[in-house]
Amino acid sequence: MIRFLALVRKELLVLFASPLAYIVLALVVLVAGLLFFDHLRAYNQILFLFQTSTMGGFESGTIPDHVNLRETVFFPVMENLGFILIGLIPMITMRVFAEERSRGTDEILLTTRLSPGQIVAGKFLVTYGFVVLAMLASFVYPAMAILQGGIGVQHLSSVFFGLSLLAISLASIGLVCSAFTSSQFMAVVASWALCFVLWDWSWLTPFLRDAESLARFVDAISIHPRYSVFAEGVVRLEDLIYFLGVCLVSYALARFALDWRRVAG
Repeated sequence: MIRFLALVRKELLVLFASPLAYIVLALVVLVAGLLFFDHLRAYNQILFLFQTSTMGGFESGTIPDHVNLRETVFFPVMENLGFILIGLIPMITMRVFAEERSRGTDEILLTTRLSPGQIVAGKFLVTYGFVVLAMLASFVYPAMAILQGGIGVQHLSSVFFGLSLLAISLASIGLVCSAFTSSQFMAVVASWALCFVLWDWSWLTPFLRDAESLARFVDAISIHPRYSVFAEGVVRLEDLIYFLGVCLVSYALARFALDWRRVAG
């Protein structure tokens, strides 16, 4: 346990010694805030128009059902932020394994008494902590604004939970890509490619009308349908299992890469 904690401490020092970590953190906070307040501004403008009856056809004080925080704010913000996280998170994960392999410092870890599972778990744990910190920092102002609007803590918690699960899953994919290469460039490009490929397979469904089982499978492995549900304030067990599965499969693959490295070396 002492060696594992030492590994975690070392990974934290390496992570926060890099200016890239602060740049990514600042970008996530800035972009999330800008997206949220831009959509909230548009929502407030729509409310003002309906309440003053400038749109016509509506009585003062009434608005149509589709004009609500879920449709006007949460859904578009989570959609846009999801794509932005795909671009930003691999920039953090690309160095976690690849940098050590390129410098040869991974040999030091391979000669310690730490098992491959402990090494991978330590790196995953630190990376997960960073992305959750980024989500917390990016959610401060939206949380304050939404709570003032009376949306409810439960709905807000669901949105944050969904964003955190997405960020952790994207980080898991990025860590796997980093574990299989010594090039940070290859790691980040592979992470972007895999994340975009897994994001949404709905465009393929019309071509699979004669293969319903395959259509259900590609829909089941898509990230977007699982992620978007949280914007409705709903937390489903099947979605939690999906994101947990992504993390476990990623952990197993990263450990396999480290085991293979140890045998090959």
